Order: sequence, then C-alpha cells, then structure tokens
Amino acid sequence: MVKRPLGLLSLLALFTLVGCAGSPAQPSLSPQQDLGRRLFRQHCASCHATSTDIVISGPSLAAIASSAGDRIQGMDANGYLERSILQPSAFISPGFNDLMPKTFQQILTSEDLEALISYLLTLD
Repeated sequence: MVKRPLGLLSLLALFTLVGCAGSPAQPSLSPQQDLGRRLFRQHCASCHATSTDIVISGPSLAAIASSAGDRIQGMDANGYLERSILQPSAFISPGFNDLMPKTFQQILTSEDLEALISYLLTLD
C-alpha cells in the first residue's frame, strides 16, 4: 500500500471541520452590533459570560435579549439594559453582589452604549 500525502484541499477540509466542531454558528452581526461585541469583550466579558452554563463573578448574560424585557414591569429590554449598565446598583440579580463598575456613564459614549445594547440584544 502506497501512502500518499493529503492534498491541500483535503487538509483545508480537515482543518475546517476540526475548527468548527463543537462551535455554534455565529450569527452575522451588523457593524453596530460588532462594535458592541468588541465593547462587551473589552468591558464586560471578564465578569459576564454569554453561555448559560458559565458564571464568572456576575450573572451570565445568555438569553438576556429574551429575558431583559420581562424583568421590570413597564420597562422594555432596551431600557432595562441601559439602566443596568449606567446605574448597575438599580437591579442586582439574586445571588450576586453589587460589584459592577459604576463608571460606564463616563467611559461609554452614547454611540458605544447603543452598540453595546444592540449586541446584548443578539444574545437570545
């Protein structure tokens, strides 16, 4: 039996399959949502996971898009998320301490805040 090296296409297919195995498909994001994702990674991801089975020091934000609008009567998801970011002591999730920084109003521009919320609303 003669051993043949894998062709370039075979290797590419193998790496694609290995690289994608176990990874959920990423939804395509708008430029605003992509900025929000970058801001999330920069300011939020060290404390908040986006997977249901992971808790860091803050609550997981998995499915926040579908739950944020139900948390406070009369407040939609956008309003809840904005207030949670700018006034984090207003809503403390049960079982968590009030550890979120209170400086996002000074750090984030209004465009940054909109982008961050736009990204969070993709976490369904």
